[in-house]
Amino acid sequence: MTTTTLAVLVPLLPFMGAAAGLLLGRTAPGFVRPLAVLPPLASLVLAVLVAARQGGGTAVDAHTELTPTGSVPIELALHIDGFAALVAVLVACVAACVQIYSTGYLRDDPRYPSYAALVSLFTSAMLLVVYSGDLIVLLVGWEVMGICSYFLVGHYWETPEARAASLKAFLVTKLGDVPFLIGLFALADDAGSFRLTRILGAVASGGIDHPTPVALLLLAGVAGKSAQFPLHTWLPDAMAGPTPVSALIHAATMVAAGVYFIARLLPLFEASRAAMVVLAVMAAVTMAGSALAALAQDDIKRVLAYSTVGQLGYMTGALAVGDRGAAVFHLLTHGAFKALLFLAAGVVIHAAGTNSLAAMSRMRGLRDRVPDAYWTMTVALLALAAIPPFSGFFSKESVLGAAEHVTQGHTGHAPGAAGWIVLVAGLLTALLTAAYAARLWLLAFRGRGTEAPDHGRQPLTMTVVLWVLAIPSLALGGLAYRLLPDWFDGRDLTPTLLTSILGTGLALVGGLLTYGAWQRGTALAARPPLGAVAAHPEADAGLVEAEAIATHRPAYGDIAYAPDPADPGRLLLGPLHRPAAAGFHLDAVYEALFVRPVRAGASLVRFLDREVVDTYVRGAAALPRLLGAAVRRAQTGNVQTYVSALLAGTVVLAVAVLLVATGA
Repeated sequence: MTTTTLAVLVPLLPFMGAAAGLLLGRTAPGFVRPLAVLPPLASLVLAVLVAARQGGGTAVDAHTELTPTGSVPIELALHIDGFAALVAVLVACVAACVQIYSTGYLRDDPRYPSYAALVSLFTSAMLLVVYSGDLIVLLVGWEVMGICSYFLVGHYWETPEARAASLKAFLVTKLGDVPFLIGLFALADDAGSFRLTRILGAVASGGIDHPTPVALLLLAGVAGKSAQFPLHTWLPDAMAGPTPVSALIHAATMVAAGVYFIARLLPLFEASRAAMVVLAVMAAVTMAGSALAALAQDDIKRVLAYSTVGQLGYMTGALAVGDRGAAVFHLLTHGAFKALLFLAAGVVIHAAGTNSLAAMSRMRGLRDRVPDAYWTMTVALLALAAIPPFSGFFSKESVLGAAEHVTQGHTGHAPGAAGWIVLVAGLLTALLTAAYAARLWLLAFRGRGTEAPDHGRQPLTMTVVLWVLAIPSLALGGLAYRLLPDWFDGRDLTPTLLTSILGTGLALVGGLLTYGAWQRGTALAARPPLGAVAAHPEADAGLVEAEAIATHRPAYGDIAYAPDPADPGRLLLGPLHRPAAAGFHLDAVYEALFVRPVRAGASLVRFLDREVVDTYVRGAAALPRLLGAAVRRAQTGNVQTYVSALLAGTVVLAVAVLLVATGA
């Protein structure tokens, strides 16, 4: 079987599994789980075979014209280079793990058949994006992922949070997709083709007339799909969906699509220095802002969501300094440890018995209750914090090293300003990432919240998947940075000494500061109640606020709780805690700038339609209505009246005829 045939089957098998699952979900429920698990596993095997055959060498290209479309044809094309081959393996691996995990996590869910089919369709769409060599075909996969995310995020549609989150995810990503589509057409118009190889050839030969506006239009779509500032606000709210969906969206699909798209077309962006600087600023703001927000969240899944936003910022930062190898390297390692983090969080939630118990301030005694989640999440958090020798260290240092090279003028593909922006923001984010990772670990596994009832051991399918993902989270980075340069343009991915020392040192400082703040908060929490604390001048303001909140004991879900006064995030952020917890009120800004004006405009249109247009319509209908009423009054149903009217009419006509004849 040829490599091209194998590559076609990789996205086709999950699609067929999705179709079969939707058709047989009600009539043959026994086939639902095999149809959910086997196609992505088969796709994983085939993706590994495709990667082995491609071997990081010459790209595999194949194409056939779908239909004549004028001067710019649309083709069903494959373009599989080292980047595509490895990203497809990641997507298929995470999708298979999510499907296996979901058989246990959603075993009692009545809507599991539709859920499993949508996950398979989602997987198929992402694999289509990865392998596609034509931008229109890529756009099809891009949009299918968007509609699948709408349904999957809104899986628990009974809750208003899930309904609102699904709509928000759909609308915000569509807000970026509109300029993205315009940019695609403008790019194809300049290059004369939607095919990737021809576009890259046109870029190399200087055939793109307007690289800056095209690149900026495409960046809008990337910002929406990959949750980058300012279109990142949908991703934290998308946690209202099932936890395995969060793992799928965050680890290997949807949000990675934008980063992968820029990596595919990086020469186009490098042709515009302005676009590279904009990309660097977008990455820097995303990295630092999301890390601060993660440090203030109480919901474990929202912490991980903001973490994903920040790690995607690292990837876009690597692209901003012209190193797509470092970007995709971090995409691969992040896919492994972030999938592990979300699925381990799912075990924690499953152990508590309800999704509302994702609040870390309510967790207690989980270390002994869920040892598999404890140990594997510890591995994943160390990888997230970029502590050597875990995988995140090597990929994050490759990003920082690439930025350092640009600041030293060792590359002409990116402006020096972009290098400094990414390097400074990346180092700051390294400190903050370690801080919120340590905070999550302390609050989730050493917290003093309300101990939830024990719901027994988790299904074996859930715990096995955790240990499978722990292996690449631990070892992938150390192996990959030596092997991947042959797949990624030959760029050296070895960590540099300076950024390794700075990045690791700042990560350790962040972890130690968090631990110190947690210890201080623990000591302060052991003091007398609120009134007694207020009598001491040395009382901490954050503690007083926390204890005041604890006095009111607000309800969270179905059980009352109080925020943990030992939360190190409150002590570390100080006055920044409230705005950071609210995502720096960006939703409120968008509400004021966009939502309210649109609603006001809609209200004005409704008023004009009702009071002006309808008034003219009603006026135009008034005369026929009056005439109809008059005629209707003549229809009495009395035969004598009708005969009398007929005779009277006859007389009138006779007189009229007589008068006319006499006058003649």
